[in-house]
Amino acid sequence: MKKKHIIKTLSIILLAVLAITFSACAKKQDKLVIGVSPAPHADIVALVVDELKEQGITLEIREFSDYVTPNISLSDKDIDANYFQHIPYFAHENSVGKYGLEILGGIHIEPMALYSTKHASLADLPDGAEIMVPNDTTNEGRALLLLQQVGLITLKEGVAGDATPKDIADNPKGLKFTELDAPTIPQAYRDADAAVINGNYAIEHGLNPVKESLAIEDESSPYVNIIAVKEGDAGRPELQKLLEALQSDKVKAYIEEKYEGAVVPAFQTKEVADKLAEEYRP
Repeated sequence: MKKKHIIKTLSIILLAVLAITFSACAKKQDKLVIGVSPAPHADIVALVVDELKEQGITLEIREFSDYVTPNISLSDKDIDANYFQHIPYFAHENSVGKYGLEILGGIHIEPMALYSTKHASLADLPDGAEIMVPNDTTNEGRALLLLQQVGLITLKEGVAGDATPKDIADNPKGLKFTELDAPTIPQAYRDADAAVINGNYAIEHGLNPVKESLAIEDESSPYVNIIAVKEGDAGRPELQKLLEALQSDKVKAYIEEKYEGAVVPAFQTKEVADKLAEEYRP
């Protein structure tokens, strides 16, 4: 009897240990850290935190205020993914910086636009007007392409996304260009006649490119903002779940309702984004 009692007691203890172990494993959460720009990126990612938690993934959002640090942090594996950059910028920086990153998928487009507090229309811009543009390679080229799109300048033949003011072939108004770090332009643009501002920084400072700009990129823009990960990580199940959550109908509806055209959903597959990136790789 005593032996049976001991065996029964041990069995109960073993079952209790297994139950505790199983419970701990069931509650174990995978953790992802994603680096983002402020609005709209941070807001969009915050939308899927609870959904991912239900799938066993704890998502930490880390905000960056510049365009350089997020890729360095991802390259150094301080974060698992980043979401702040469009495809041409990624293609250039990943190649030049040798960061060893790859695209997970595309999420949205933030139309770049031209703003002014001094002039009500493009026609009102005077000869010799000062135009502020971003000073990083891909965003400056993008800004000049916008100015060409609306007829203010003409770029040299064969010049595209890497254009600088030196590549302007025709400048009938004699526009003068002031090159600044992209994040600082929304704070300084009132001092100039007009300024080209990135969509995320415009939103952050309360500007709506659809309602308040003199000119805005059209729907042909290739500047899709993507999720980037370390090379070889795109197949990680938890990152695939992150992408699936960010490319959901819920996120699409949120973007369309909240931003009213200032941000446009653009759910690209890795294959499509990779093809575009190859075209912009230096």
